[in-house]
Amino acid sequence: MNYLAHLHLGGQRPGQLLGSLYGDFVKGRLQGQFAPEVEAAIQLHRRIDTYTDSHPLVAAALARFAQTRRRYAGIVIDVFFDHCLARDWAQYADRPLQAFTADVYRALAAEPQLPGRLAQIAPYMAADDWLGSYRDFRVLEQVLRGIARRLSRPEELTAAMGELERLYQPLSEDFREFYPQLQVFAEQYTAPSPGR
Repeated sequence: MNYLAHLHLGGQRPGQLLGSLYGDFVKGRLQGQFAPEVEAAIQLHRRIDTYTDSHPLVAAALARFAQTRRRYAGIVIDVFFDHCLARDWAQYADRPLQAFTADVYRALAAEPQLPGRLAQIAPYMAADDWLGSYRDFRVLEQVLRGIARRLSRPEELTAAMGELERLYQPLSEDFREFYPQLQVFAEQYTAPSPGR
C-alpha cells in the first residue's frame, strides 16, 4: 500500500495520520522517540505491509505483470491501489477525499520535527495535493517516474504505465476484492478499546 491507503487505514487523529506516513520514513526498532499514538500507527503501517505482501489476492495481482517487470510490480501495485482508493473513495470512506487530505496536510504542517525525507517532501505533498491527485490515472506516470529516480534500474519501472493501462480492469477488480479485507484487518488495531 502507498501513502493514501496507509493514511486511510491508520486512524484519523493527527498522531495516527503522522505515524501512518512515518512508516515509510522511519526504519528499525521504535524506542520511544515518538509519542505512543505515533508509534502505534508506525507499527500498524508495518503490519499492513506484511499483511499485504503475503496476501493471495496481491500475489495474483503481481502475477499479472510480465516476468521482466515482476521485480518492481509490488511498487506499481501499491501506487495503482492508491489510485483505485482515490477514484472510488466514497465507497470506502465516510468523508470527502478533499476534507481527509486537508486534515493530513494540516497534521504535517503542524509537526515541526518530521523525520528524514518526509520533512523535505511534505511541503510539496501539500502544495501539489499528492494524495488527492491519485484520482487521475495519468498522475501515476509522474509518481512512478519519481520513484524510479531512486532505483538502481529505473527503466523497468518507468515503462510500467503501458502495462498498467493493459491491466487496468483486472487490477481494479483485484483492489475491489482485496481492500475491504485489508480494512477489516486494520480496524482491529485502530478500533477504540472497550471502555474508551
